Amino acid sequence: MPSPKKPFRINVGFIAHEEIGRSHDFPFAFEKIVLGDDLELRNFDGIANIGRTPQGLVLQADFSAETTLMCVRCLQDFEHELDWSFTELYAFDKRSETESELILPEDAHIDLAEMLREYALLEVPISPICKPDCQGLCIECGQNLNEKDCGHHPEDNDSPFAKLKDLL
Repeated sequence: MPSPKKPFRINVGFIAHEEIGRSHDFPFAFEKIVLGDDLELRNFDGIANIGRTPQGLVLQADFSAETTLMCVRCLQDFEHELDWSFTELYAFDKRSETESELILPEDAHIDLAEMLREYALLEVPISPICKPDCQGLCIECGQNLNEKDCGHHPEDNDSPFAKLKDLL
C-alpha cells in the first residue's frame, strides 16, 4: 500500500529476489494528483509493470490523465487528455546501467513521481490549441473571436506580401 504522502513510492525488494522473468503489476488511480509545483492531473489512471531481468528491474508503464491548459490563440483554459508510456531499467550495478543512469537503491524503494512528471510534461503540446478551428483574439480590441465577431478586419494592403496575393 503506497503512502498518502508519497503515492508513487514502491517497495520492489521482493521482485529483485525472484527468478528472472517474473513481474508484478502496480495499478494507480487518483481522482486528482499534483506532480511537482506545476502539473495537476485529474482522472489519473495507469499501471506500472516491474519485471526481473539479469541486469536489473525493468519498469514498463502506461498512464492517462487530464490536465488544464491555456489555448495560445484565445487564451482560454481547456481540458486536455494526456496518454503516455515509458520503459526504464533500474540496474543492479554500474555495469548494467543505461543512459538514464537509474540504479536500484539499497533500500529497494523506487519513487516514480519525478519520472511520471517528466514523461507527462513531454506529452503537453508546445502550443496548445483548444480546438482546431479556434479563431483566437482580435488584434485590434482583444475580443475572443470564438464568442463573437467584433467587426475589426485586418487590411490586406498593410502586409508586405499583399502583392503576392494578386499573383494567385
